[in-house]
Amino acid sequence: MPAGLIALALGGFGIGLTEFVIAGLLPEVAADFHVDEAAAGWLISGYALAVVVGALVLTAAATRVPRKAALLGLMVLFIAGNLLSALAPDYGIMLAGRVVAALCHGAFFGIGSVVAAGLVAPEKQARAIALMFTGLTAANVLGVPFGTLLGQALGWRSTFWAITAIGVVALIGVAVLVPSGVGERSQGGLRGELSAFRSGQVWLSLAATVLGFGGMFGAFTYIAYTLTGVSGFASGAVPWLLILFGLGLFAGNWVGGRLADRSIDRTLLWLLAALAVVLAAFALVAGLPVGAVIGLVLMGAFGFATVPALQLRVLSSASHAPTLASGANIAAFNLGNALGAWIGGLTIAAGLGYTSPLWVGAAMTVGAVIVVAVAAVTDGRRRSRAGRPAEAAEEAALPVP
Repeated sequence: MPAGLIALALGGFGIGLTEFVIAGLLPEVAADFHVDEAAAGWLISGYALAVVVGALVLTAAATRVPRKAALLGLMVLFIAGNLLSALAPDYGIMLAGRVVAALCHGAFFGIGSVVAAGLVAPEKQARAIALMFTGLTAANVLGVPFGTLLGQALGWRSTFWAITAIGVVALIGVAVLVPSGVGERSQGGLRGELSAFRSGQVWLSLAATVLGFGGMFGAFTYIAYTLTGVSGFASGAVPWLLILFGLGLFAGNWVGGRLADRSIDRTLLWLLAALAVVLAAFALVAGLPVGAVIGLVLMGAFGFATVPALQLRVLSSASHAPTLASGANIAAFNLGNALGAWIGGLTIAAGLGYTSPLWVGAAMTVGAVIVVAVAAVTDGRRRSRAGRPAEAAEEAALPVP
């Protein structure tokens, strides 16, 4: 395993902790700033929207910057944003800190996915991407629950101070362990990268990401309210339940990476269909503590198992110019997050209860299944007309430096 993958995973750990830990601390933050659930939810959905902007704008700006230098600059931005959140005197400054930290998120994972794929052989690229995203899953298994415990014990600001420190360690790790020059083959700068968006398959891949991952994350946004208000768990139990959720993410990411190296579209169709069923079932059994725990674990497992395949699909569809397309897919992840969180918040505000985000997530995921099915069929027909086997689409590898 290349040491550079460890550094990328370390950066992913810090970023994942920033993204997800707020869900467990949302009630405390809302109470401290005297805002309601919908306003507090903007600390999550606002972060996600900022990721969309950063993934597109900063990735585009970095097309002619050496990828290692770009990753280092993004980690500095991450540290600054979390420091601002830790010091925030009011809700507005807190939201600003979340936005600043979020700007680095999409570009880091977008550029990092290309670097990770360039560090290994073509047949191991999905696993390399999955390893980078292991930082996100580790953040959920270890960082989020203990970050939530820390925030509940010493105040939520202590969690953001800890994240700032992790960012410094991650910055050092990227500087030391990521080799220079990986994936630096020129693709014609920004114009060359933009050419990837002429492909209908790229756009279908992005749509699948918005709907599929957005369905899971929209449900997760209000999970603390679901677990305490519907399942009957005490607030002190939420961090321990998030450990189980994180274990599901970790297992799903590991399995999903291996399945995606075999067949991207088949993997996505099965996983997304299973996720839709899990979300609907979770909504039905949320009032039963045991059912809620099982639903929470399976939601994490199937939700994150789709990530390597979703990322590799867009990279394979844009193999001649992958960097900006990769960043756009990270933006799509977070656009879906914001959309799911927004709709879920609307359903709660409409009085539909704390299980309503789960139903929203199930509906969005069904939409993702339809999009992937359409993408697979149209790609197969296009390649058949070109005289190439449909499966060749899934064997297309990124340029390896």
